[in-house]
Amino acid sequence: MTETILQKSIYLRATKAQVWDYLTDPDKLAIWFHKPKVALADGADYAMFGTESGDKLMWGTVNTARPHDYLEYTFTIAPMGDATSTVKWTLEEVAGGTRLSLEHSGLPQGDAAFGLTLALDKGWDEHLGRLRADAHGESD
Repeated sequence: MTETILQKSIYLRATKAQVWDYLTDPDKLAIWFHKPKVALADGADYAMFGTESGDKLMWGTVNTARPHDYLEYTFTIAPMGDATSTVKWTLEEVAGGTRLSLEHSGLPQGDAAFGLTLALDKGWDEHLGRLRADAHGESD
């Protein structure tokens, strides 16, 4: 069986520094994703909370944080039980802005886990759509 890996890329009319803030700054993360209590930093543990519920939704450790270029962290949510996956963000300067690429690997395998994969796939699409809308000044 091959590993399940979610991969996404979006283009943003924003500098790499601006996009980096969306990935690491608690107030920017709260706009499009979930809000940690402190900024994501190299080697630090983190937890992210629902902006409305305040519930702890995900947690892990930041493996690598190379500002404006690359961010990698472990990713665990309650539906995954004790399983840990890995989220990798790559920022690339392009004409007019930044290409932001996501790779989410190490997801649970098998038929029983496919519903979770579908939910994560849809969730990333929705989150990235909110990030794009805010970065482009299109949010409510």
